[in-house]
Amino acid sequence: MIDPSVRPTGQQYPIQAGQYSAVVTELGAGLRSLRLDDRELVMEFPEDGSPIGGSGQLLMPWPNRIRDGQYAFKGVDYELELTEPARHNAIHGLTRHLPWTLDTHTHSAVRLTLRLEPQPGYPFPLELSALYELDQDRGLTVAVTTENVGGSDAPYGVGSHAYLKVDGGLDGPEGVLRVPAGRWLMVDERLLPQCEVQVAGTPYDFREVRALRGVELDTAYTEIRRDADGLGRVTLGRGAAGTTMWFGAGLEWLQLFSADPLEGAYHRAALAVEPMTCPPNAFVDGKDIIVLAPGETVTHTWGIVAGGA
Repeated sequence: MIDPSVRPTGQQYPIQAGQYSAVVTELGAGLRSLRLDDRELVMEFPEDGSPIGGSGQLLMPWPNRIRDGQYAFKGVDYELELTEPARHNAIHGLTRHLPWTLDTHTHSAVRLTLRLEPQPGYPFPLELSALYELDQDRGLTVAVTTENVGGSDAPYGVGSHAYLKVDGGLDGPEGVLRVPAGRWLMVDERLLPQCEVQVAGTPYDFREVRALRGVELDTAYTEIRRDADGLGRVTLGRGAAGTTMWFGAGLEWLQLFSADPLEGAYHRAALAVEPMTCPPNAFVDGKDIIVLAPGETVTHTWGIVAGGA
């Protein structure tokens, strides 16, 4: 008999500040929900369900794909499990399906930690923490900190996989997008990089607000234009009905995914906005990977707040 109290994503950690509320999960330290009053800012999955299409998950110690699950680092070859077998890739890291340990939990914040032990394909021990904090004005802030606790350099990258939601879906009147990025990444049939292309004159130019209707995205962007405060901002929707994903220093790539392949409630209902430190296949190509020295710590920060273009 199945115990109804056992949730697929483990313990649920609710937080609240003003009109904002969120739920973070034990499994993967993922974001299951984020609301302003009763309005969903991200696509949710139920408490008795599992994340759909990577919904709300943290992507560590690499985001996106590694071709054939194989890479070389410091002259040594490594081979990872193919977690995207249809395309023969390793995808989205190693921490999404691991239970994280609760460190602190207050009314408005929760911090979870994970010791990522050495394993085949990634023999580099890391100490990870994820802090989710709500503020009644600033909405949600996420800070992910990683320390190399091993005795040798470690390759590293991080990303996030929240789906920003808009009333009426991506093809509705509120389905408008602004992305302050000057280049996009052309990929092959396995969604692996071919070359970077200027967005000007292509269907992928969202530097000015425009409709998403009929535009299919599973696309990485870079050459981010940041605001005066040093943050990059992607906005989905208009005014008070919109939602903004912001991201800080070191997150120089974005993957946007319009959820066309997903079925049911997720199909073109929300847009995955994934700030990343490196592009697809970075462990192979060496593009923008972080090399963490023994004892070195790095933190990356992003967040979500109500309000669009």
